[in-house]
Formats: sequence, C-alpha cells, structure tokens
Amino acid sequence: MLLPSIFGENLFDDWMDFPRMDFPDIDRKLYGKHAANVMKTDVHEHDDGYEMDIDLPGFKKDEINLSLENGYLTVSAAKGLDKEKKDKKGKIIRQERYAGSSQRSFYVGEAITEEDVKARFEDGVLKLSIPKKDAKKVPEKKLIAIEG
Repeated sequence: MLLPSIFGENLFDDWMDFPRMDFPDIDRKLYGKHAANVMKTDVHEHDDGYEMDIDLPGFKKDEINLSLENGYLTVSAAKGLDKEKKDKKGKIIRQERYAGSSQRSFYVGEAITEEDVKARFEDGVLKLSIPKKDAKKVPEKKLIAIEG
C-alpha cells in the first residue's frame, strides 16, 4: 500500500487525524507568528490514488515549485512584495499581506516518479493527483541447502 507508516496503516491517517477541531488556535500554537505560512491541505483517497488540495492564496503559478526526492513530495512557494509599487502608493502604516516563503513535504512512496504526479493550480488552490503504486518488493532471501 502507498504511504506506509510505522505508526499505522497510512501516513496521511497518522498525521491528518490530529484533533484540530479541539484546538481552534492550533496553528498559532504550533507555528507561532508563522501560522499564516502553513499550507492548509486536504487529502482525499480513491481506489486508484490520492488527490490533494493545498491552499496557496495570493501566490501565482510561477511562485510555486514541486519536487520529488527519496519518496518525499515537497511543495514550496515564495513571494515578495514589489517595493516600487509600494512606494508609489504612499507610506504604508500597516502591512498584513504575506511576503516570504513556505514549504511542506509529504511522503508519497519511493515507487512514485515525477511523471506520476499531476498538478494543476487554479483559484489559489494547488490540486495534486498521485496514483497508488505498490512499493518495489525486496527480493526474498533464498537459502542454499548444505549437503552432508
């Protein structure tokens, strides 16, 4: 099965079952002032794969990068505020829009390749489709009988 975990049947189950509803301000407690940088993610399992919806509001497609290494799919996004536009609009007395970078990784299994992952970005949501693939079987250890 894809996404094996030593803690349970599925890595997504272990991490996603965290009781968020019991702690409405959990992001602030876990991430402090960087809570706004956390990529909110929904994971849906289907018979043939997984679909992920990752919220990236305010980002453009060219500010988002996906990479796959050692079975980990990493989503990163970075943006800055345009200084020239800021100066033309006058002195800023309060700035709440996010500028910086954010990154999150998910274990998808060593059998998944870059070609397997399908990505689409629309309306501030990165939609990923990841197929289920069985991990490569480790060859069985075969013993040789010793005569005599």
